[in-house]
Amino acid sequence: MMTRNMERGAKIVVEEWLRVKPWDKLLIVTTKEHLEEAGALRKYAVERARSVNSLVVENTGKHVGVFFDMNEEVFDPYTAVIAATDYSLVTTKAARRAIQKHKKFLSLPLSTNDGRSMLEYEFMTMDTKKSRLMAKVIMKYLRYSKFIYVTTQAGTDLKVYKENRNPGFFNGVVKDGKGYSSASIEAYVSIEETKTEGVLVVDGSLGYIGRAEEPTRILLEKGRITDIEETVTGKRLRQYMEDYQDSRIYVAGEFGIGLNSYSQCLGNCYIEDESAYGTFHIGLGRNLALGGRQNANGHFDLVCLEPDIYTDNRQIMQQGKIIIPEPVVY
Repeated sequence: MMTRNMERGAKIVVEEWLRVKPWDKLLIVTTKEHLEEAGALRKYAVERARSVNSLVVENTGKHVGVFFDMNEEVFDPYTAVIAATDYSLVTTKAARRAIQKHKKFLSLPLSTNDGRSMLEYEFMTMDTKKSRLMAKVIMKYLRYSKFIYVTTQAGTDLKVYKENRNPGFFNGVVKDGKGYSSASIEAYVSIEETKTEGVLVVDGSLGYIGRAEEPTRILLEKGRITDIEETVTGKRLRQYMEDYQDSRIYVAGEFGIGLNSYSQCLGNCYIEDESAYGTFHIGLGRNLALGGRQNANGHFDLVCLEPDIYTDNRQIMQQGKIIIPEPVVY
C-alpha cells in the first residue's frame, strides 16, 4: 500500500534528486517486487517529464545487473533513468554508457530487510547541501593521498591504495554527481585492485544480507579476500559470496565513508547502512562506474563502525567523527 512517507520519498527522488525537467524522457527500471515504489515515482514524474516509461526486469537479487551488462545500449533512448531495483545498477555497463552520454542516472537500490519501503525511511530527508559540504572536506584529503589507512577498536587494521584514482560523492542529487548519483550519501574512491592489505573486522552490516551479528575478521592480501572467520556472520557472508559464482567478487574495489547523519547502521536497509555517518565501507566486486578497472557479476559493501581514518599520514576521522587535519601544503 502506498503510504504518505513513500510518497514523500518519491517526491524527493523526482523533484530534488533527479530534478526531472519538461524535456526529459524518463525510464524507471524496476522489478515486480517494487511496482508500488515505481508507481509512486511515476505519479510525481508524469507531472514534470515529457514522457515516463517503465522497464520491469525479470532478473532479481544479486543477478539483476547481468541484463544491463549484456544490453549496454538499453538506456540510449532516454535522457534520465531511475534504477529502482533491489540491487544497485550504477556499476553496470549500461549505466556507465548512460553516464558517458551525459544522461541523468540515479541508482535507487530498494532492498530492505524489515518489510518497509526504502522510500519511507527518514534518511531520505537529509539536507543534501550539508552532505555536499561534508563530502568536499573529505574529498580534498582523499584526492591528494596515495593510500588510506583505517583502524577500529573492533580490530580493523587495513591499508588501501588509490594513487591516480579520483574521489567522488553521492547524495542523491545527480547534478552534484555531474550526471549520476546514488541514494547512498557518502564520499567514495575506487581503490587499486591488487594492493589492499590487512584485516577488516566487519561489525556493521554485510550489505544486502543484513546486520553483522558479531564482529567477524576478514583477511585481505594483494587486494583480495583470502580468509573469512568462521563465525555465524562469516558463514552467511561466505555462502552469499559463493553464490555469485565469480571469483572477482572477492576483490576490494572501493573505499567509502558514510555521511548521512539521519542514517543508522542496523542491517535493515543496505543504502541506509552504508550511508550512516560514523561508518566506512569496503566495496567488493565491480567498480567500473566509480573510476576503477574491476569488472564482476556484482558489487556490495561491508560496513564497519567508528573508524580512525588516515589519508597518507593525516587523520581525517576519529572514532567515526570527521576531524579537520592541519592544513596541507603542496
